Amino acid sequence: MAFDFIIVGAGSAGCILANRLSESGKYSVLLLEAGGRDNSYWLKIPVGFARTYYNPEYNWMYYSEPEAQMAGRRLYAPRGKVQGGSGNINAMIYVRGQACDFDDWEAAGNPGWGYKDVLPYFKKLEAHPLGDTAYHNAKGLIGITQMKHDAHPICQDYLQACKELGYPLNDDFNGASFEGAGIYEANIRKGRRDSSSYAYLHPALKRPNLTLECRAQAEQILFDPDKRAVGVAVLQNGLRRVFTANKEVILAAGAVDSPKLLQLSGVADAELLARHEIPLVQHLPAVGKNLQDHLCVSFYFKANKKTLNDELGSLFGQARAGIQYLFKRSGPLAMSVNQAGGFFKGSMQEQHPNLQLYFNPLSYQIPKNPKAKLKPDPYSGFLLFFNPCRPSSRGAIEIADKDVGVPARIMPNYLSTQKDIDEAIQGGALIRKLIEAPAFKKIIVEEVSPATAVSDDASMLQFFREQAGSIYHLCGSCAMGPDQQKSVVSNQLKVHGVKALRVIDASIFPNITSGNINAAVMMVAEKGAEQILADHRQRAV
Repeated sequence: MAFDFIIVGAGSAGCILANRLSESGKYSVLLLEAGGRDNSYWLKIPVGFARTYYNPEYNWMYYSEPEAQMAGRRLYAPRGKVQGGSGNINAMIYVRGQACDFDDWEAAGNPGWGYKDVLPYFKKLEAHPLGDTAYHNAKGLIGITQMKHDAHPICQDYLQACKELGYPLNDDFNGASFEGAGIYEANIRKGRRDSSSYAYLHPALKRPNLTLECRAQAEQILFDPDKRAVGVAVLQNGLRRVFTANKEVILAAGAVDSPKLLQLSGVADAELLARHEIPLVQHLPAVGKNLQDHLCVSFYFKANKKTLNDELGSLFGQARAGIQYLFKRSGPLAMSVNQAGGFFKGSMQEQHPNLQLYFNPLSYQIPKNPKAKLKPDPYSGFLLFFNPCRPSSRGAIEIADKDVGVPARIMPNYLSTQKDIDEAIQGGALIRKLIEAPAFKKIIVEEVSPATAVSDDASMLQFFREQAGSIYHLCGSCAMGPDQQKSVVSNQLKVHGVKALRVIDASIFPNITSGNINAAVMMVAEKGAEQILADHRQRAV
């Protein structure tokens, strides 16, 4: 079957691309998704991410290779395996990042990707309650909820503690300023997750020129002798199918599987391809390199006032929350549990905030057994956890086998720079400083963990090595840039050295953004779709 455009991956980026490329009716668009449809109730209810965290029906459940600087551990790396991708199984925090993140993209040789250039595309996404302002838009497709109106009351104790220590309070991390403590926004609309699948793809599927194929895992991008991408070979229900593209193939399979598919298709480092006996199409050594991620570690506290543990820790409390959600689309089930937090400087020498903090009015242990469920701790408790904003460690994605069914090797190379080691210590020091504020001292009964196990910088670093985990923001593995030795795509998101092939997802980030990356991924898709349409309008003239 032939289509104008083939998009590989119906995740946060792919759903937006499918909508925008099919919008005019001029082009036929095929969207390929390796997972199934997103028709489960647990994908729609915000708190449902706890049910998909270890669910192989919706989650690839990847793990990194053993990480030398992280006590030799294999760190969990969940990835969405469903229509909507990781945007349908995440915690929905909506943070763009700080202006300097994108100015650094532009400075890396990518004109048109500075903050002033990308802000209009961030605004284009939003149906924001603040309406049309210099920083927001009321007419976009992604519904935004300001959780400050319904956040758990204990979040106010966190904000008061920050205020007592002289940290600024920030009412809008996506507005004029970035630094400070506040309540996060989430991509939630009227108590339901508003992923790009629900907001963009579901309405677009009514169009006759858009086709969605689920349970269809892309095995290989097909090229003609001129290195032009002409189609995609897919494994679907045990059968191999081939779809052809008249105009372009667009990879939106994410930071793990976009570089994997390029490598399986012969666009990668020639030495890697030779090891796996894959014919070379284009030597592109940066494919899979430049992998980045955010690492976080949690501090557990017992409180003398009620938290979400008290509301969700019993069958009665769960039933009451369920009724509140069913009839009013409100209450704890209608929100992310990651409610408060902010962005802070870990030292006086930092020019920009370099630490992100989360205050979670619920404390829970992440189960080691994948079949176990996330359960609140049996006491009134909360979590404080942090991640450095812009880690400088760089890792890689590499195929482990030329069989598409074998997961790629994920090698983040965490804590491989002194900067990242220093910031791991800074983050722990920030939390320890914060809990000494009077507002916190009044409500904290005890620090449950790490408690006395962390008493100085050395023990803080050891705690981080042994307990920190990914916060699931993998990106950068098909980086945007002008140098074919160090990057994979141009500032037009076109793959270097071949024709009619682009990558549009988190893998194109030259550097990781400060904060949760899903908003930035959706921005990239909006901007990338416009670039594609502009190219083909010019060719039609």
